[in-house]
Amino acid sequence: MKTPLLVFNENGIYCEAADVYIDPWRKVKKAIITHGHADHSRWGHQQYITHHTNVPIIKHRLGDINVTGKDYRETFIINNVKFSFHPAGHIVGSSQVRVEHKGEIWVFTGDYKIEDDGISAPYEPVTCHTFITECTFGLPAFRWIPQHEVFEDINSWWSSNREEGKTSILFGYSLGKAQRLLKHLDTSIGKIFTHGAIENMTNVIRPLVELPETTLITASITKEELKGSIVVAPPSAHGSTWIRKMVPYETASASGWMTFRGARRRRAIDKGFVLSDHCDWQGLLTAIKATGAEKIISTHGYTDIFSRYLRELGYDARTEKTQFEGELAELETKKESEVNT
Repeated sequence: MKTPLLVFNENGIYCEAADVYIDPWRKVKKAIITHGHADHSRWGHQQYITHHTNVPIIKHRLGDINVTGKDYRETFIINNVKFSFHPAGHIVGSSQVRVEHKGEIWVFTGDYKIEDDGISAPYEPVTCHTFITECTFGLPAFRWIPQHEVFEDINSWWSSNREEGKTSILFGYSLGKAQRLLKHLDTSIGKIFTHGAIENMTNVIRPLVELPETTLITASITKEELKGSIVVAPPSAHGSTWIRKMVPYETASASGWMTFRGARRRRAIDKGFVLSDHCDWQGLLTAIKATGAEKIISTHGYTDIFSRYLRELGYDARTEKTQFEGELAELETKKESEVNT
């Protein structure tokens, strides 16, 4: 029986022909990395290969690593297997990985979204035979509205809070979501302050993306300086002593999970904005159709439900277990969340 081009084992997604892993979750010799979130880029591999804009990001998170950067659509060959990175649209530096060997083509998406967020290289469909897709939000209930409408709501919320003399605290993951929020905040309303974890990651990304001016919150910042401004902070800062100086304030979270009111209540958030760096239900289906692939492998999210639906559509669809967690994993590490708290 022919060995599949990519297989799933205890270390990660393995290409035996090239002896290389894609986004492995255990230490390996050679790792191809799709993006900088912690569940996809882990410490301890001997060699990393990723898109060049992701190099400073994973170096910031992982330290002094042996990493090589590639351009989008640049072919690199390992043991006669052709690899290339293609835009995933997930966050800055995110990629899909195309793998070609003996006429067979597989694509691994990592995490992705098809809406252009204004900071990431826009998603590009890649024709293939087998498509490995996440389905973090693979339920019909998840249907995103255009981001310009979401940001109109966010800026309106901030403006209203300012008129009432309140500080607006907006929670978003330090890598990806935070920079997307910063890019589209209306600076005519007021000043943007940031938590240390957000500021540090944003400074890494500033050479790659044009972003507005931000001010790091330090011990010397007063409550009066914060009043009427907006503070972008990681979810881990919610409920911490760090936000006490911002009273009176309102909190909000920007996440795909805000689709469900219960998620907002559980997180004790005043306001929820539905904004995700992953595909919604229709986005997943649109992306899959554009690849022309007949075989679909779902790796994380609502895998069983989504794969069953794909089979009803006529696809050869199955699931594979991984240690990828989608939006649940895009939380700050303890070390990052404690910076300047």
